[in-house]
Amino acid sequence: MMVSEGAEAKIYSKKIFGKELLVKARESKGYRVPQLDRSIRRWRTKNEAKIMRTLYSAGIPIPRIMALGEFSIFMERLDGRLMKDFDFKANEAEESGRILARMHGLGIVHGDFTPANIISDHGKISVIDFGLSEFSKADEERALDLLLMKRAISPLMYKRFAKGYASEFKDQKAVFRRLAEIETRGRYQTRTLL
Repeated sequence: MMVSEGAEAKIYSKKIFGKELLVKARESKGYRVPQLDRSIRRWRTKNEAKIMRTLYSAGIPIPRIMALGEFSIFMERLDGRLMKDFDFKANEAEESGRILARMHGLGIVHGDFTPANIISDHGKISVIDFGLSEFSKADEERALDLLLMKRAISPLMYKRFAKGYASEFKDQKAVFRRLAEIETRGRYQTRTLL
């Protein structure tokens, strides 16, 4: 049964050997040359799995990979609710910041770090969806992770999120400086109609 669909993959719920798993399947894109399509989907699946294995091995709370197919990742289904579906609590915002800082410390950026990709199970925070994630130590990429969250939650909750991030990431000053710089760029400024 399909439970969600994104731009590049569909998520299915399947019971395998009595265990409820989620399967992220990268579907073929008809607008791409077939050989290129297979290559892109294969590489993105392997890259996402490699990132997930790195994070899981480091103790970052994410779904554990149970199996890997050519274009599919079979993973455990986490309990809880997506943070986008209810208001952040201060401790959840702070813990989310700490988790992102730990990811950045491992040289991994999420690429879509928003409440839509954070699960809370009675205050236990986990992160999902690493389809846009990359191995990167660039302050620009790290700052974009922060910017996405800043735009998705209230200013008060962002302060708590930033506090959690700053408490865990040693190079946080450079990232916050880059974030301030990014926000001055035209495409990232909030525009209002007169």
